[in-house]
Amino acid sequence: MTSKRYKKLPAETSKLQANSIDKILPEIKKNCTTKFDESIDLSFQINHKQKKNEINLRTMVNLPSGSGKKVKVAVVCEEDKINEAKEAGADIFGADDFIEKIKNGDLNFDKLICTSSMMIKLSKLGKILGPKGLMPNPKLGTVTNNVKKAVEDAKAGQVEIKNDKDGNIGLSIGKKSFADEKLIKNYNAVLDVLEKEKSNNTIKGDLIKSIFITSTMGVSYKIKLSKNI
Repeated sequence: MTSKRYKKLPAETSKLQANSIDKILPEIKKNCTTKFDESIDLSFQINHKQKKNEINLRTMVNLPSGSGKKVKVAVVCEEDKINEAKEAGADIFGADDFIEKIKNGDLNFDKLICTSSMMIKLSKLGKILGPKGLMPNPKLGTVTNNVKKAVEDAKAGQVEIKNDKDGNIGLSIGKKSFADEKLIKNYNAVLDVLEKEKSNNTIKGDLIKSIFITSTMGVSYKIKLSKNI
């Protein structure tokens, strides 16, 4: 059943002519009529099917304005790095004892960081961590000996970019309460990472087919891509 609030929103906005993000953001915010601070979300359709292979992107972007979300970060590390994890702002940390808790199903965290040597032990818990998307990965910076930087990045607004089997990427660039300038900075940071990924994967033609933007409970608008990605 469609709510009265939703019925008041503009209809078929996705069919409107694409416009620049700075022109669309005021409209997106105008449609944020709920009582909570809605997320501002992007939806990309990428050219993931190439002649020789299929592109599967998986990387991280550090949002310069933060994500607006509180992330509960856990660290598996050696005993002598526990203080480093704690001082960096990790919410949960430990060595073999923590691995045992994870083994028993204690997954009370949003992101898991692990040092290289401890990853050998943690890798045995793939069936527990994998389905939840919590398994640390060197490519994503979550398997590292620089625990301090990894924790600080995760807390500051680091977001994963990953396409599904149909070439769709979805992620949030902040909240309605963010100033437009901050949201645009985060948006540009995402484009910069995708541009780098295009070069790394030697993708022919445009990587991005389309971009839509919406809020958590709003309607979507098509963004005019200003960069040749």
